[in-house]
This record gives sequence, C-alpha cells and structure tokens, in this order.
Amino acid sequence: MREACGPAHMKAILATGDLKTLTNVYRASMVAMQAGSDFIKTSTGKEEVNATLPVSLTMIRALRDYNERTGQMVGFKPAGGLRTAKDAMNWLILMKEELGTRFMMPDLFRIGASSMLADIERSSNIT
Repeated sequence: MREACGPAHMKAILATGDLKTLTNVYRASMVAMQAGSDFIKTSTGKEEVNATLPVSLTMIRALRDYNERTGQMVGFKPAGGLRTAKDAMNWLILMKEELGTRFMMPDLFRIGASSMLADIERSSNIT
C-alpha cells in the first residue's frame, strides 16, 4: 500500500465500531501501520459507533508498541462522536498521558470533528 501511495500521506480508516472487539481494533491498527500508514483513524464518522475513549486507548497503545518496535512514529486521528471542546481535551490528555507531548503535535495528531467548531467558538466568546 505504501508503495502505491508514493509520497502522498497514507491514512488508514479502521471503522472501529464495526470491528466489535478491542483485540480486533489493536490488530487492525498494527496491520495498518505495517502496511505503511502515516495515520490511523478511528472511523469515517458515519458508522453507528465512532471514536470512543476505550477504542482510542487501544489504538494509542498500538501506536506506542509499534513505535517502540520500529522507531517509526505514526499519527492518530479520532473521528466521529467528538462534539465539544471538552471532548477534545479528553483526547489531548489521553495522548499526553500515553504517548507524550511529541505525539500531540499536528503532524501526528488530528481531531476529526467538524461539529466541534461551534462549541469551541461558543466557549471562546464567554466573557
């Protein structure tokens, strides 16, 4: 897969809500990284179940294990179900605690949450 993408960034969307178990989520995360993904993403945001903290923790631990084994850093993007600034803080804390500050940078961490913008704007306008 990596070869087919050439220099383009490769993002694997795992549709974690359809994988049913955390073991399957971990395995799919590892397969995606071994295939050369630059980012792994929880879902399209269209599945019945999207980004949850337990699924994200599983994926983040797979990222850590992969990094420890290979020295390669792969990015993470939770998507679907994140709607508030508080949601974003939960994922940032999770990243910080599990992987450290480096994995919180934009080249390795993105949040897929188009509906979150209104909440952030609302929060920032409080006087």
